Amino acid sequence: MADEKEIKTKKSAAKKAPAQKEAAQKPAAKKPAKAKKADPKKETAAKAAPQKETAKKDVPKKAPAQKPAAKKTSSGKTVTVTQIGSPIGRKAYQRATLVGLGLNKMHRTRTLEDTPSVRGMINKVKHLVKVEDAA
Repeated sequence: MADEKEIKTKKSAAKKAPAQKEAAQKPAAKKPAKAKKADPKKETAAKAAPQKETAKKDVPKKAPAQKPAAKKTSSGKTVTVTQIGSPIGRKAYQRATLVGLGLNKMHRTRTLEDTPSVRGMINKVKHLVKVEDAA
């Protein structure tokens, strides 16, 4: 009986071995490459104006000339702004305006120049700030 089992295992091993060798010898099936669709607009543009091969050097582009900033004239007037309201649940522009005023936490106080731009910012968030005129 032991001999019969050995013979059966040898036969099954012999059957498996050639199948494994064949699998190892066969290369993996490759998927066919997908054909790229040609853009008709690009084809006509390429035919109409053939591109010349020119050697372009990596030259950094110059920044456009900036206008000098307007000089601020100090009128001597200042305004004291205190944040009394939270920007939580408010529109994003209101939070940004508070940050622009230098206020980003409750009860912070800033003394700013009394200019039309600052007054406009204060007007946008007048419900969140307390304004006091200073000298």
